[in-house]
Amino acid sequence: MSEWTPTTCMRCAVGCGHLQRGYANNYGLDTVRGDATHPVNRGLACQRGVDETANPDGEWLTRPLVRENGTLVSTNWETAIGTVVSHLEDALAESADGVAVLGSGQQTNEAAYALGKLARGGFGTRYYDANTTLCMASAVTAYYQAFGSDAPPPTYEDIPDARTHVVWGANPAVAHPVMYRWIADSASGDGDLIVVDPVESETVDDADVHAQIDPGADLAFARAVLAQVVDDGSVDREFVDRYTDGFEATVDSLPSVREAAETAGVPVETVERVAAALSDPTLLYWGMGVNQSVQGTATARALIDLCLATGNLRPGSGPFSLTGQANSMGTRVCSSKGTWPGQREFTDPDHRRAVADAWGIPSSRLPDDPGPGPVGIVDAIADGPPEVCWTVATNPVAGMPDGDRVREALDDTFLVAQDAFRTETVELADVVLPAATWGESEGTVTNMERRISRVRAATETSPKIKGDLDIIVAIGSAIDPALFSEPTTSPESVFDELCELTAGTLADLSGLSYDRLDAELAVRWPAPSPEAEGEYRYVEEDGWEFPTPSGRARFSTGTHGGLAEPTDDEYPLTLTTGRRADAYNTGVRSRGDETDAPPTARIHPETTLEYIEEFDRGKTVVASRRGSTTIAVNPDDGVPKGMVWLPIHHPAVNVLTLPAVDPESDEPNFKQCAVDVRAPQPSNPLVHEGHPSADGEPAPSDD
Repeated sequence: MSEWTPTTCMRCAVGCGHLQRGYANNYGLDTVRGDATHPVNRGLACQRGVDETANPDGEWLTRPLVRENGTLVSTNWETAIGTVVSHLEDALAESADGVAVLGSGQQTNEAAYALGKLARGGFGTRYYDANTTLCMASAVTAYYQAFGSDAPPPTYEDIPDARTHVVWGANPAVAHPVMYRWIADSASGDGDLIVVDPVESETVDDADVHAQIDPGADLAFARAVLAQVVDDGSVDREFVDRYTDGFEATVDSLPSVREAAETAGVPVETVERVAAALSDPTLLYWGMGVNQSVQGTATARALIDLCLATGNLRPGSGPFSLTGQANSMGTRVCSSKGTWPGQREFTDPDHRRAVADAWGIPSSRLPDDPGPGPVGIVDAIADGPPEVCWTVATNPVAGMPDGDRVREALDDTFLVAQDAFRTETVELADVVLPAATWGESEGTVTNMERRISRVRAATETSPKIKGDLDIIVAIGSAIDPALFSEPTTSPESVFDELCELTAGTLADLSGLSYDRLDAELAVRWPAPSPEAEGEYRYVEEDGWEFPTPSGRARFSTGTHGGLAEPTDDEYPLTLTTGRRADAYNTGVRSRGDETDAPPTARIHPETTLEYIEEFDRGKTVVASRRGSTTIAVNPDDGVPKGMVWLPIHHPAVNVLTLPAVDPESDEPNFKQCAVDVRAPQPSNPLVHEGHPSADGEPAPSDD
């Protein structure tokens, strides 16, 4: 066996330090374990992170592929890259927007930065984004609107000091097991764990209070709690008056407690209990149950409002969005998808000029808006102008809403898929670029508390596999030889370039280097000097200061607007989606032999009985206005009556979900849509009349 190599887990965004060891005479990882010296996790590690790193499921890609006569066949790298570059050049000759690019929160900072540099500075396309917009965009937008900058103010060090822990629309017991241990330990003594969620979960099992709101009623419940805080006289008036703007307008916009509680589907006593708990130092965590909604930004703003009104914006308290992907924050800071590197405003001409000068390109080549988000990009691919789409470490066919439309759009374009595993998106590709994965890659990542740490390779890769960064630079150098310094660029040189470009910005990384990360293992930004490290944000020795025009934090006035797709007689049930304990992202690394198995739905026993005649051997069909899929049924009274819970990461589920997006963040509404349960066709139990089945077999029609 090889020596132990320190690295960072790439499964979720906790950012645990791992030790990994490769085989001495073969490719691959032999052993992975937690790193006791790492400042984030001190040796803790979740079994799923270890398993998915050392022994992932899925079919590995082992060589480049090109499509010939409708079939993907093996080729060499020269042919694969040449084919990609030729199609890119043809598309760009027509328009800078002739190419669409979809990146990922599973890339390193270096690969994300290089991809953004190529997409924005080399292609000049506005049709570029990353799958992080599918999970974090609403939280990001809320932070910018409230504080003038992105990322949570608290850090992990604040968790033990909090007395109240409010987990809203999230299940960290499953999604972030190591972080959840800290939360549970802090709440287990004199503290409180309050969970706001329409369904029971592993986190609810440990809760002191479960506020089981109606689906999609998060904003109504948040406003009810704030109204109760105001009625109780529990507002921190000194903090609000000195350091915030807009509080009176917020108060004027509040409904009565009773009215808002009724809208949220909870008793007033629950509102009173949560409001009272906020008087203690409180960390308010939220996840996809808040973000993935057409009201995601407004709801995240309302949660921040609760922290501002109660003075919970100091060490041991504050708003703390839970990030899903390992490098979601790094993608936001580095990749030029929503802001230029360092959180420079996208539309600011001075910022655009500074970036263009650093990249040695005319500023006129840079797009003047960040684009329409992933759903809008798919719409553009379907309708034009993009003629080529390049996906990197992402699986939009399985991971985006209204999956059949995504599949159709990508199938009709020239698709380049860059991935380590064979995915639903790879199956549609015209060129497949096999990429190195965890344990095979070098670079850095940024966790949800702003800590940057190293990712290292503990094993070699086959010569027919290349790292994400090497592939991006090879394509970029062919498109614009001046964009990258040489055809093969080291991760360290890219990191140094990125850090220099962020100097003086809100997300200043200029004090970082590989040498410093090797010595300290993990450093939080902002880090404007070799000794500096970010701590709790916005708190100064003499008070609070925010990077807004007034220097104050800003309240909001959002009001509950109902579901994006209400139920009706034809579709009388509400679908919601959540994370399974044994799956992550689109499940490519964890599905195993279950790839073709129907997803299992949690449905209340009484609802199950209402539809018992629609079942066939424990299976039935769930249909929405967009498609249908066969499901297995698990009667579960932890799910409210009239609701169907399905795992978001199963590739069959997103044929059902709604592509409506939050108007401020462009994040899709994965969490609620109207569905019905209908009997499978007797002739084919995997097909429901008028809808395609999950396995792609055509459904019979009425004709």
